[in-house]
Amino acid sequence: MARSMRSPLLAFAFAAVVLMPAQAGMQREDAQVLGNPIRKVVNLLQAMQKKVQEEGKKEKELYEKFMCFCTKGTGDLGLSISAAETKVPSVTADIDAAEGKLAQTKVDLKQAQEDRSAAKGAMAEATSLREKEAKSFAAEKAEYDANIAAIKQAVEALEKGMAGSFLQTRAAQLIRQLALDKQEMLDVDRQALLSFLSNGQTSGYVPRSGEVTGILKEMGDTMAKSLADATAAEEAAIKS
Repeated sequence: MARSMRSPLLAFAFAAVVLMPAQAGMQREDAQVLGNPIRKVVNLLQAMQKKVQEEGKKEKELYEKFMCFCTKGTGDLGLSISAAETKVPSVTADIDAAEGKLAQTKVDLKQAQEDRSAAKGAMAEATSLREKEAKSFAAEKAEYDANIAAIKQAVEALEKGMAGSFLQTRAAQLIRQLALDKQEMLDVDRQALLSFLSNGQTSGYVPRSGEVTGILKEMGDTMAKSLADATAAEEAAIKS
C-alpha cells in the first residue's frame, strides 16, 4: 500500500520540478504572493510520507495482532480437540451404560404393566366374588331375621294364651314351612310342632303349649347362633 501511494507522489514532485523554470521569469510580486513552490511540494511530500509511514505502522500492528489471534486460536482449538478426543472413551462408556439402563427400564416397565394388568384382573374377580358373597349374606340374614321374628311372635302368643289367634297369622305359616324344610330337626319335635300349627285337626298326639314353646325357643336360639356366625364371617370378609 505504501509503494502504491509513493508513485503518484513522485510523479507529482517531478512535474513540479519541471514547471519550476517556466515560473522563474515571473515578477517578484507574484513570487511573494504565491510563496516558494518547492517548499510547498517538499512539505506536501513530507506530510504524505509521514501519513504513509503511520498507515504502514498501523497495518503492521494489525497484522501482528491478527497473527497472534490466529496462533492463539489454533492452539486453543488444538487443546479443545485433544480434550474432546480424551473424553470420547468416557462418553462412549456413558452412552453404552445409558442404553443398557434404558433397555432394562423398558423390560421393567413391561413387567410392571403386566403385573398391573394381572392385579386389576384379580381385583375385579375378587370384587365380583365379594359382591356375590355380600348378596348371599344379605339374603341369608333376611331369612334368619324373618324366621327368628316369627318364632318370637309364636312364643309370645303361646305364653299369653293366644295360640288360637296366632295360628291365623302369616308367622304361623312361616314356622310350618320352616318345620317342613329343617332337615336337622328331630322328627318328634317336627311332628309336635306341625300338630300344634294344625290346631288339633290332625289325628294323634296333640302337644301341650309348654312343649311347643320349648321347641320354638330352641329353634330360635339355634337360628340366632347361626346368624351371629354368618355375620362374623361377613365382617371378616369385608376387612380382608
